[in-house]
Amino acid sequence: QVQLVESGGGLVQAGDSLRLSCVVSTDTFSRYDMGWFRQAPGKEREFVASIRWSRYTYYGDFVKGRFTISRDNPQNTVYLQMNSLKPEDTAVYYCAAKDGPTGVIKWDYWGQGTQVTVSS
Repeated sequence: QVQLVESGGGLVQAGDSLRLSCVVSTDTFSRYDMGWFRQAPGKEREFVASIRWSRYTYYGDFVKGRFTISRDNPQNTVYLQMNSLKPEDTAVYYCAAKDGPTGVIKWDYWGQGTQVTVSS
């Protein structure tokens, strides 16, 4: 069973930066597409960023160059560097994984989430 564990969340002020990490327990990390999603109170979960097994990256429209997703395959880890944080970035951030080469759409594996709170 693939397990994902996020870390790096916390309470910061507007304009600060945070780096989230997600460690994945699998022997085949390099074949997974990895993604970050977030959910704010009372809102639906939304896509933040993803990095494919091929290393192509995608971002949600709201990111506007503030966030960067990256991966370290030998360390089984995906990162989300978040700069210029805004209060509206406050949410629980979730890491997700799905098989890359088969092109499946559904994200099969999810972490427990890490809270990010940005004060004004």
